[in-house]
Amino acid sequence: MDLLPAESSQMVKKHGFRSLKLVSVDMDHVLGDQQPFGVHYGRLDNGLYYYVRSNSKPRMRAALSLAVKAGSVLEEEDERGVAHIVEHLAFSATTKYTNHDIVKFLESIGAEFGACQNAVTSSDDTVYELFVPVDKPELLSQAISVLAEFSTEIRVSKEDLEKERGAVMEEYRGNRNATGRMQDAHWVLMMEGSKYAERLPIGLEKVIRSVSPETVKQFYRKWYHLSNMAVIAVGDFSDTQSVVELIKTHFGHKNSAHTPPVLPSFPVPSHEEPRFSCFVESEAAGSAVMISYKMPAGELKTVGDYRDLLAESMFLYALNQRFFKISRGKDPPYFSCSAAADVLVHPLKAYIMSASCKEKGTMKALESMLIEVARVRLHGFSEREISIVRALLMSEIESAYLERDQMQSTSLRDEYLQHFLRNEPVIGIEYEAQLQKTLLPHISALDVSKYVEKLRTSCSCVIKTIEPRASATVDDLKNIVLDVNSLEGEKSISPWDEEQIPEEIVSTKPNPGNIVQQIEYSKIGATELILSNGMQVCYKCTDFLDDQVVFTGFSYGGLSELPESNYFSCSMGPTIAGEIGVYGYRPSVLMDMLAGKRAEVGTKLGAYMRTFSGDCSPSDLETALQLVYQLFTTSVLPGEEDVKIVMQMAEEAVRAQERDPYTAFANRVKELNYGNSYFFRPIRISDLQKVDPLKACEYFNNCFRDPSTFTVVIVGNIDPSIAVPLILQYLGGIPKPPEPVLHFNRDDLKGLPFTFPKTIIRETVHSPMVEAQCSVQLCFPVELKNGTMKSKLQVEEIHRVGFLSKLIETKIMQVLRFKHGQIYSVGVSVFLGGNKPSRKGDVRGDICINFSCDPEISSKLVDLTLDEILHLQEEGPSDQDVSTILEIEQRAHENGLQENYYWLDRILRSYQSRVYSGDLGASYEIQDEGRYKVIKSLTPSTAQSALQRVLPFPCKRQYTVVILKPQKSRFKVLASYIGSCRTSYGRDAKILAGLAGLTVLGVSLWRYSRSSLKS
Repeated sequence: MDLLPAESSQMVKKHGFRSLKLVSVDMDHVLGDQQPFGVHYGRLDNGLYYYVRSNSKPRMRAALSLAVKAGSVLEEEDERGVAHIVEHLAFSATTKYTNHDIVKFLESIGAEFGACQNAVTSSDDTVYELFVPVDKPELLSQAISVLAEFSTEIRVSKEDLEKERGAVMEEYRGNRNATGRMQDAHWVLMMEGSKYAERLPIGLEKVIRSVSPETVKQFYRKWYHLSNMAVIAVGDFSDTQSVVELIKTHFGHKNSAHTPPVLPSFPVPSHEEPRFSCFVESEAAGSAVMISYKMPAGELKTVGDYRDLLAESMFLYALNQRFFKISRGKDPPYFSCSAAADVLVHPLKAYIMSASCKEKGTMKALESMLIEVARVRLHGFSEREISIVRALLMSEIESAYLERDQMQSTSLRDEYLQHFLRNEPVIGIEYEAQLQKTLLPHISALDVSKYVEKLRTSCSCVIKTIEPRASATVDDLKNIVLDVNSLEGEKSISPWDEEQIPEEIVSTKPNPGNIVQQIEYSKIGATELILSNGMQVCYKCTDFLDDQVVFTGFSYGGLSELPESNYFSCSMGPTIAGEIGVYGYRPSVLMDMLAGKRAEVGTKLGAYMRTFSGDCSPSDLETALQLVYQLFTTSVLPGEEDVKIVMQMAEEAVRAQERDPYTAFANRVKELNYGNSYFFRPIRISDLQKVDPLKACEYFNNCFRDPSTFTVVIVGNIDPSIAVPLILQYLGGIPKPPEPVLHFNRDDLKGLPFTFPKTIIRETVHSPMVEAQCSVQLCFPVELKNGTMKSKLQVEEIHRVGFLSKLIETKIMQVLRFKHGQIYSVGVSVFLGGNKPSRKGDVRGDICINFSCDPEISSKLVDLTLDEILHLQEEGPSDQDVSTILEIEQRAHENGLQENYYWLDRILRSYQSRVYSGDLGASYEIQDEGRYKVIKSLTPSTAQSALQRVLPFPCKRQYTVVILKPQKSRFKVLASYIGSCRTSYGRDAKILAGLAGLTVLGVSLWRYSRSSLKS
């Protein structure tokens, strides 16, 4: 007889990690012994390596790659950009395929261009990637044959090259914006004295425009040698041997025409004296500081190397925690700051610290960053800091271990890519979890603190500031380095002052609510609960990921309800409240409280809804729900210092937008399409000066006060016997206010002031630019009348609009990219939120087409786009066009059905659907039937009819076009100035942004090239 209740499967899995045996550690033990774990690995007689692994996540899909150890660093001066051109030509024409038939074939089987067929060219290598269905025997063989064509059969004719130049040139032009220029300048500093400094994959404009087919062929034949290639196939295979046989069938007969080329190495020289740069970029999104410490990239070979990697990770975590706390302190020196380490190119690794700060704040930010590094050198990290970091890492590896059988095939493919390209061992998550569990407890604060010795300004250090207007000088930077070195030498830097951290998120647990009503929806596999405080909760148990639970709660009534006098103050509510702490604690304190737990909750205020969303481990569901409870029971009060920081960040963001040429363009698009309402108008400095912080926080508090107005959907690895009591305690325990707070009927909400023009409007926005950029936005109004169709038909029409947008995107890509070769990519977006989400009203919005191009031909490309859409309206798409769109949608749907977020979105849409009237099951069924009916009825003729019905017909009678072009006189002045500065092509620096919901500057480096591009 059992005296204890049986453990849930969830707890058994959790205990499975906690009972995982430790391993005996020999620091000299070689990891992997060169044989990657879990894969059928070998080499063909012609030198080609292969990796094949069976993996069922997602079902009936395979992630394939062809990796080539040939990148832009191998190019000669007259070849700069050729490695990337070869990658483009691969999708254009081969011996077997022509005229982008590879793209068309892959799309016909549901592998969408860009998302499922892509390629990456970096300094050191080129990688082709496919993600294809394998539910039919011939599909895998065909996909592998495509990779085989890439390996030796790329066609380089004069016609092929001329057709592709425009797309590559547009890609080049797109990289010549503020971000690209800042990346370039930093890369030159980092790589000075090495060939890498001059070999960004995108290349030189003159080479792109004039390189000969013979030069391209010569590079391809010389460096694309089978002995320097590998095929990786990870997918839902019944057995790996049959896949190996397919690889042998398509690759085995191939032979490269010459002996394997010796792959040269290109060292990056070290330097004792730091390099300094003050870069002025008039279009910069803000001010920033970057400090880079370069060093040789060591290989990960032994257990000792792995331990060092863990200690390095702990060091960076601990340093970043300090940076975050400083950014949330009084009068912070920067808005954000972070440190990272990465291998940038084969011989080089770097620690990179980057900070975004207010204008004229770069020197203060630099001083603070260097002082913090010196503080660690003098005093080290505390054991408490390291215990927090240790818990974070242990939580991460535990999550990975629990989901070891549910890893995505793309993730496993990437591991084998790194094994081939970087010689990184693949040891399997089970052994890695054992290693971390064994090693982490024995890595001390002293061990971690030692890594700070690598962050000395005498260690090949590069220090750079980025500003929209010059304030710092190189001498200023040098003096700051000397001053901090002096303070460190005098030991005048005090130890780190640690905050007191509460032990419990909820100090007094609430009294649980109870279930008033429970409904089972068997077709969805979901359960709906009505709680005693009025909150509606729906949960669905899944087994897609063992360590994931996701949730979203929503309530009707958002920013559209606010009068103009309150709008700007209340719209700043989430930003101000977030700085103070919406869960009862300051963000810097909460960070430590959540150490070792995987639980995140965020909030959003939209036009018609307020929402909170979360993602957590099943074992941390209680913590996540506690955060929701705190959100509803915390009253945020604005402090003077908190408000000051937020307003500084917001002002910097507004000023950054004023410098950005794309902002004027986007603002004009909104003004034309939606009217000059305060709701769509860009925020100005004068608006910020009117913000009332008390009103902002009061509004935010009220947005998350009344639980009776909220519906919450929870999806994931839920054990109801554990989850439901937690739901009752922390969601059911939220007190219901005596009077309703922000209680709105969805049918009575205020619609957005949306007024699309009734005629044709074509405008050009001329904006000052350093280098010429051009962007086009073509928009059509959409109105789905509720009076002329039943609600069910309106649901079908909304589904149909989604299919039509994908059809338009595919056809415009075919015309402007594949036929005329004048764009790099095109995007089609659908906005249907012009009206309130009433069950009675019409659906209004727009469909917009966006692409960038050569300014001189922008109007011509707009006309070609209109011609193609009119052709679709008058003649209809082909059978092949329709079947391709249906296949892409069906494959995406099949993948989505295996994802928690997809199901979360489907259930939310059913609640928010115009046909929802209290019965989730009925709404879900109507949504599902609507999609099914559209799929079954979509033919060339019905698509043609829908295009005539949904868009203005003919399309040329009502639309707006806004084209962004450079302001010529201003451009010439600035271009001449920039031309005098030392710039070249950087590889991996990427400008990141995030400030008051807008843009602030921060910088990080990534393993892959910033011109890792869709080809």
